[in-house]
Amino acid sequence: MQLRPLLVALTLSTVTGVTGLAAPQLPGIGAAMQAKIDQREISGAVTVVLTRDKIVHLESTGVADLATRRPIAPDSLFWIASMSKPITGVAVLLLQDEGKLNVNDPVAKFIPEFAQLKTPSGKPANLTITQILTHTSGLGEAPDAATLKARSLADLVPVWLGAKMTGEPGAQWRYCQSGINLAGRIVEVVSGLSFDAFLQQRLFAPLGMKDTTFYPTDAQKARLAIAYLKNKDTGALEVAPPRATYGHRTNPPQGNGGLFSTPADYARFCQLLLNRGTFGGKRILSEQAFQVLTSVHTGDLPTGFFQAEAFGRHGTKYGWGIGTCILKTPHDGPAAMLSPGTFGHGGAWGTQAWIDPVKGVAYLLMVQRANFPNSDASGVRQAFQEAAAAALTRR
Repeated sequence: MQLRPLLVALTLSTVTGVTGLAAPQLPGIGAAMQAKIDQREISGAVTVVLTRDKIVHLESTGVADLATRRPIAPDSLFWIASMSKPITGVAVLLLQDEGKLNVNDPVAKFIPEFAQLKTPSGKPANLTITQILTHTSGLGEAPDAATLKARSLADLVPVWLGAKMTGEPGAQWRYCQSGINLAGRIVEVVSGLSFDAFLQQRLFAPLGMKDTTFYPTDAQKARLAIAYLKNKDTGALEVAPPRATYGHRTNPPQGNGGLFSTPADYARFCQLLLNRGTFGGKRILSEQAFQVLTSVHTGDLPTGFFQAEAFGRHGTKYGWGIGTCILKTPHDGPAAMLSPGTFGHGGAWGTQAWIDPVKGVAYLLMVQRANFPNSDASGVRQAFQEAAAAALTRR
């Protein structure tokens, strides 16, 4: 089901997420997504292109459920997975704005047990908040079995401490889920609130993100876009099992990948970042904190998900901010249309949000496809961004 275009662009206040909402559409994007549906890459997609003050494109293509043919829509719920990470970064910086922490602080200042952590060489680890949010801490990963047993982020502290470190802090970039969740625990210690309550009070409510949550209600689950994986033998899309470590009240509120959201909701978060910390004329994150969020803190270390030969060995063209990936040098493929300094994050099931501060535009893609070889380098992402950039050039 596709949305009919209007001649005017929508502000985010008009995007209510109601199925069938008329919206502006840029030419070519829906056709690009339909081609991917026809190729059985995805069942459906919601695509959003927004500027600092309005939505210039909002389109739903395909279905959220192949079995029932339920249309995909701006209010469909998606597991956004690692698109949770920039939200965790913003949460930490909200507390920095209050003077309650600094990203250069040692983790042990807030969780004293970390003073005993040793590196593989036997030295004191002395992890900093910046290191755990930039994947340079060398912290070991919490096994899924231990995560399933945990009922809070506090329960995971001894698990993180007991995991074998993967390297010396600051020596390499290595994607680390435990570090991001540790940052969520620091937010709890500093704020006195559970991580989910803090996000609701300090970010989601002020932005009007009514459907962004670690724990979807039954009503929200009814709008969930079904995730599919592609059968390698037949090419058919088959239902992907949900991740057991997320989405249930018994799971800790994990900032690495535990959030569910809608296109309409996440567009609000994107607009906050496009406006360098303001939304609806109200400042939520300071200009200084925004600079910290979007500055490269990893130096010349190769980072990101394009480091393998198959994806072009583009690691040196990326850096890491506070929970955000930052494009330093555009390259062929899904980054070709983006400016230096573009930042954002993808999710395990193909969701993507990239904010280009030079052009003043954000690209938001919502799909649910479980076994892309590389969700950041997916053909769906590239087709969307190419079509969107081409349409914007013609405006």
